[in-house]
Amino acid sequence: MRMKFLGEFVGTAFLLAANVGSASMAQSLTGNGALRILINCMSTALALGLLITVFAGISGAHFNPVVSLIEFFGKRLNAQQLIGYLFAQFAGGFIGVVIANLMYKAPLVTQSSIRREGWGILLGELIATGGLVFVINTLRIQKKAELTPVAVASWIAAAFLFTSSTSFANPAVTFARIWTDNISGIALQSVVPFICAQLLGAILFSLLAERLHKGEK
Repeated sequence: MRMKFLGEFVGTAFLLAANVGSASMAQSLTGNGALRILINCMSTALALGLLITVFAGISGAHFNPVVSLIEFFGKRLNAQQLIGYLFAQFAGGFIGVVIANLMYKAPLVTQSSIRREGWGILLGELIATGGLVFVINTLRIQKKAELTPVAVASWIAAAFLFTSSTSFANPAVTFARIWTDNISGIALQSVVPFICAQLLGAILFSLLAERLHKGEK
């Protein structure tokens, strides 16, 4: 069990290092906003797909409290495992941001000032997280789990570019990105509404996936 928690910690740390590090890289390379988003998007999605492939056989490659909660309520994860996974994900995400900050000679920890507010942005985050959960649940129900790395990475890349929130889709990622001052950051006061939107999206789209499956039967 300790290896599962370690896998979640390391995988989430790598994910945040890729996300926040690529944002710093993009910021240093160009002032073009569209190009910055594209660099950040591609690095994050590619890293996520690879990390899921590598860690799926170790921890299940959740890297996301929403995914772990869905597994818990589906009785595929017990309470002790859930607590361990959540701790590993939040701690790993924070360490990943610290590593990214160190790579780019930024302050070790600093609070973001980027406020991400408004119903449009929260709706975008609901859709981003809900779509992620829908993809994962649908593949599980259809017994196509081998497609998860490509499917999840594809969804995150697409949602990164079409949602108004740029698809955080993950409470641990949201918390971790408080602690960077680059373009990937999120201000502390924006975090609770973001996480509420993520949880609501996860619930709604998880129910939708189950409903569609029952309808097929």
